[in-house]
Order: sequence, then structure tokens, then C-alpha cells
Amino acid sequence: MRISANPLRGQQFPAVLLLVAAGLGLLLANLPTHDPIAAALDVHLAVPGTTLDLSLAHWVSDGLLAVFFFVVAIELRHELTHGELDSPRKALQPAIAATGGVLVPIAIYLLIAGDGATASGWPIPTATDIAFALGVLAMFGRGLPSSVRVFLLALAILDDIIGIVFIAVLFARDVQWVLLGAAAVGVLLFWLLSRRLGARGHFAIAATMIALGVVCWGLVAASGIHATIAGVLLGLVMAPTPASRSRHALEPAVNGAILPLFAFVAAFVVIPAVSPNELSPAFWGIVVALPVGKIIGIGVFGWLAMRIRPRGTEPTLHLPDLLAAGSLGGIGFTVSLLLANLAFADDAGIRDQAILGVLVGSLLSLVVAGFTVSWRARHHRRLAAAS
Repeated sequence: MRISANPLRGQQFPAVLLLVAAGLGLLLANLPTHDPIAAALDVHLAVPGTTLDLSLAHWVSDGLLAVFFFVVAIELRHELTHGELDSPRKALQPAIAATGGVLVPIAIYLLIAGDGATASGWPIPTATDIAFALGVLAMFGRGLPSSVRVFLLALAILDDIIGIVFIAVLFARDVQWVLLGAAAVGVLLFWLLSRRLGARGHFAIAATMIALGVVCWGLVAASGIHATIAGVLLGLVMAPTPASRSRHALEPAVNGAILPLFAFVAAFVVIPAVSPNELSPAFWGIVVALPVGKIIGIGVFGWLAMRIRPRGTEPTLHLPDLLAAGSLGGIGFTVSLLLANLAFADDAGIRDQAILGVLVGSLLSLVVAGFTVSWRARHHRRLAAAS
């Protein structure tokens, strides 16, 4: 396997960087540094001549994170057309497992926090952070069959699709259809221009596309749809060859700057000085739903999915491998943090506890995943040595 010379293109280092950034944000939020950093993050920057007036924290979560979703959308389109999900046969088993990995965490969350103001947080524990999960798999999974990574990749991609739908549908507010229509025209022009890249006037076309992308982002943000959806739409429609080049060019910036910065800002919350029984049900719902819900949902539904195979053939994965994949699936992190911010945007107290729930639940999943993946990796190495 070829190893990239740039660690920001790998799987392990970006995962560690994300964890460090989140830990630093949480630490500084609970030290005397809280007030000056909070004041800086609350500074508003407006775009002259528009209605866009966002705090620095929102420029990170709504602006920079749109670049991350642009890269994610390019990966999604590739996997749906030429990768692990390019046929119904390939997609069926991970789709069933992903369904369990969404439904069971939702059920657990609603069981714990389904009453009153916390009920709207049910989408939070449904996400899987693909970068984090693959990073943990790379660190602890030496010797695992490639089918585990392929299954996890397909599962996380489907989770991303579900998360994007949740962001677009559940958290739209007072949608301005004229602005959204103008954004759709911009996306269409972006699609047309992307097919002209490589022809004469390449640099002018590229510059026009960048400007058009920014305009589309602004229109989507002003329309009432979360601004990151603009990145998704632009990534999905871009012509394959320039899209692949754009993803390659943006990957170090996304892994090395955008995601750590978002993790820092999202994790910059004050730990409440209360006893455990005074914590919000949202906190406990997420803490339980991420590790337990994902393991049960992906493990059980994945086991059922493996029954769907040609007669007389062995299942691709066995239950212990599926449980290891489920523990990795509980690392929600990036998208779960965004969903926590959106679900409780109007209640800062619950929002901060939900964010803490994401961090604690993801950390628990990470620890469990380290043990289960290492265990399964040793098992497969023993099998390989004995054969």
C-alpha cells in the first residue's frame, strides 16, 4: 500500500489532530481564557450589501465547513458511481446496517430524552465521523480483512447522506424560495463551467467557478437552508476529473485547518458545575445512544443483512467484525457536533450539554473501538498465521 508523504492526506494524523483540537477547545473554555476567546468568537463580520451578518464562530461552522461538505460530496458521488456503492448489490448490506445504525440510536435517545425541549436532539447520535473511524481502524486494525474497511466506508458514506438530508430538511427555517431558486441557477452554471475546465481560458473559468461557488453559498445561507448544503450541491454536480483534482488540492486544508478549527469552536463549551443527575437528558441520551445504539444497530442489522447472500456461500463479515464496525460507527464527532448546534440553536444551555454528550459519547466509542478492533485484528492475524 502506498503511503502518502503528506500526513494530512493519511487517516491517522488527521484523526489525532481533530481529537487534540476538540480537547484544546474544551480545556480553554474552562480556564480563565474563556472570556477573551468567547468574545473573539462572538465578533460579527457582515458582508456589505447583503443580509449576511455572522459571528466568527458561525463563519467557521457555516462558511469553512461548507468546504468540508464540498469535499464530502465529491467522495459521495465517486462512491455512488464508481466505488463501494455503485450497484444495488454492493449497497444492500451496508444500507441495512446503516438503517439499524440510525434507527436504534434514535430510539435510545428518544427513550432517554424524548420529552420536552430535548426531544429535537434525536438526529444527533445518528452520524458517523468517517475520517475519525477510518483513522482508528488504521491505528488498531492491522491484520483485519479489507472487507471490514470496505463495509465501514460504505456504512459511513450512507450515514453522511442521511446526515446531509437531516441538515437540509429538518433545520431549514423560513425558506426564501426565490433565493433558493437563484442558488439552483448558480449551481447549474457551476456544473456547466466545470465541464469547460481544461479548455482554453482554463484559469478564467476556474476563477469564475470559485466566485460562483461563493455566490451560491451566500444565496443558500440567506435562503434559510443551512449554508453547508451549498457545498454539497456544488460537489455533487462538478465534473468528475476537476472534482477529483479539487478534492486532492483541498484535502490537506480540510484535514489540517478547517476540521480542527471547527472541532475547537464546537467543543468550546463550559462544563456545567452540576451533579450527574442534574445534567440534561440530552447529554445522557447522546452519551448512551452513540456507543450503545451504534453497536447494537449496526451489529444486529448487519448480521441480518449478512443472511442475504447466495446459498452455500460464507457471509462477508461475521458478528464480531460487525460489532467492531458498530463501535467505530459510534464516533459521531464532526457531523454530530454540527447537528447538536443546529438542534438546540435556540437553547445555549442544552446545546452545550449536547455537545459535551457528543464528545463523551464519541470518546467512549473510540475507546471501545480500540479494544474491539484490536481484538478482531489479533484474531484474523492468528487465522492467517495458522493457514
